[in-house]
Amino acid sequence: MSLSQGRDLFMTPGPSVIPDRVLNAMHRAAPNIYEGDLIETTDRILENLRKVAGTKGDPTIYISNGHGVWEAALHNVLQAGDKVLCLATGIFGNGWANVATTMGIEVELVDFGTSCSFDATKVADTLRADTGEIKAVLATHTDTSSSITNDIAALREAIDDTGHHALLMVDCIASLACEPFEMDAWGVDVMVAGCQKGIMVPPGVAFTFHNAKAEQVSENTKKTSPYWDWGPRTNPERFYMRFNGTPPTHHLFGLDEALTMLVDEEGLENVWARHTKQAQAVWAAVDKWAEAGAIRCNVSNIADRSSAVTTVVSDTVDLTPLHRWCQDTAGLVLGVGIGFGDYEPHQIFRIGHMGHMNPVMLLGAFSTIEAGLSALQIPHGGGAIAAAGRVLSS
Repeated sequence: MSLSQGRDLFMTPGPSVIPDRVLNAMHRAAPNIYEGDLIETTDRILENLRKVAGTKGDPTIYISNGHGVWEAALHNVLQAGDKVLCLATGIFGNGWANVATTMGIEVELVDFGTSCSFDATKVADTLRADTGEIKAVLATHTDTSSSITNDIAALREAIDDTGHHALLMVDCIASLACEPFEMDAWGVDVMVAGCQKGIMVPPGVAFTFHNAKAEQVSENTKKTSPYWDWGPRTNPERFYMRFNGTPPTHHLFGLDEALTMLVDEEGLENVWARHTKQAQAVWAAVDKWAEAGAIRCNVSNIADRSSAVTTVVSDTVDLTPLHRWCQDTAGLVLGVGIGFGDYEPHQIFRIGHMGHMNPVMLLGAFSTIEAGLSALQIPHGGGAIAAAGRVLSS
């Protein structure tokens, strides 16, 4: 028998929960796409995106998902035959490398595994040994498969210590508006992100951000795709050129509302602090369950854990029945496992704690997971709900 007759709770690491305000903002008639309010709305969105990214550089909006802006970023600053250094701490670091390879870009992949963040010293050693071939370093801020968060500021410092010329390109798809990110202060040249996670908007648009150094490189890079070319989009002669055609009107309405909530009302410092507190509550609960030895956080070092998503793994238990019990019986949708390293998808579940989230939702999810663990007789330690509550109330 299913007990789920209310509203299902999605704790997936994107698409995240969409605020009613955002949905309501999108629920309106199509606007004039040639002049008027839509142009002002887009200008306001671009300025707020700069604030979220911590940059004075140029943001570009694409009708796309995160995989699309991986390609867009590469297309604008690299050409077939160029070489990049790609750092991986999960599936998505490897994914960006695969896109580059398909585009004819030579990739040197440094895989740091799926349980800890990358070693900036090793990156520096690789760059010192380079003879000038590496044009860019590709890094993932938070890999949503493994839930590892990497220290981008330390990576920039390592690159600078070598005196290397490579662009620093960062994937913030899972982390933007969830975890502190300062594009200019950290010396990031190109950044990519999507709308469906911390930005709290239905999937469909994604972003690149680039600074003056990347712009200079782009000007000397041969473009083969007018759609991915960020030049006309950032310096349009006419409004439609920002989108290479018809703008994503209703996504823009949603973006405007979501960014108002994040930037103008809650404030980014508070957004980051809220995500940190909620992540600590998740870790407190999972670490209590882990005392029985059946499940645990994939990332043991707290400093390497993401404030947006937590990956839970098991060395002994098939977690597929837990997924099914939570969803079919209780209405809780957990993030599916994306296999990596020594773990297959059935050994993993992920808890997304990003975006539009509060203690009621978190504690409800913890209680439901614990009920599922009990129903399926999966060994787990006690006191998880109380431990999470203490974190949230501290």
